[in-house]
Amino acid sequence: MNSLTGKIAIVTGAGSGLGKAIGETFAAEGAQVVLTDINLENVTNVAAQIGPQALALEQDVVDEKRWEDVFLQTQDTFGAPHILVNNAGLVIPATIEDCTLDQFRTTNAVMLEGVFLGCRAAVKAMKSSEQLCSIINLSSMAALQGYSPFVAYAAAKGGVRSMTKSVALHCKEQNYPIRCNSLHPAGIDTPMVRQEAVGASGDATPSTGMIPLGGLGHPNDVASLCVYLASDGSRFMTAGEFPVDNGMLYKPA
Repeated sequence: MNSLTGKIAIVTGAGSGLGKAIGETFAAEGAQVVLTDINLENVTNVAAQIGPQALALEQDVVDEKRWEDVFLQTQDTFGAPHILVNNAGLVIPATIEDCTLDQFRTTNAVMLEGVFLGCRAAVKAMKSSEQLCSIINLSSMAALQGYSPFVAYAAAKGGVRSMTKSVALHCKEQNYPIRCNSLHPAGIDTPMVRQEAVGASGDATPSTGMIPLGGLGHPNDVASLCVYLASDGSRFMTAGEFPVDNGMLYKPA
């Protein structure tokens, strides 16, 4: 459909899982994509499969200076970016009784501070754009209903949810051409979900703690919504939160 033709996008955590699917789908829709990941080998392979409209960069999202470099390299290679997807993350399984302060801080550094740094860099780069721009933050259903086995993860994703609205409202108040929305997936078949599920269960059909692996959604279920939120077709949508969970939030008790 080429709904992103003429757009330049940055996607973090693009070496696998949701980030990989989002980067590939954006490129298929006509965007030029800068794919970043802490694992340079993985993200380089993804970019090579896409072709010349993709650039792979190594990035640790907690590195403040590296965010400046990523936006500069994007500008030098393709031009000023119009889209940022804050997707990079990690999961440390631990309840409120088990979670150490170091684990809590590590999780929030990557999944909350990293999103803060990305949003701040994006607003600076996009606020004078002549095109409508979009920031998409990957939160989680854990931000909407909690998730006891992953207390630090849920806390970070809850912060992403609230920060998204603050960024969106600031850009609206300043008349910047930037929208900011959050996505809240659950039960999506990614390497991270499979690792946690299999590691926690010896069953032939292990469970994610939510649903059996055989019933998981596909990363493209998230990527397709990202395309819409990145496109000008969603120009009147900001500060929104969008579940991608097959109705899990509203399941009967």
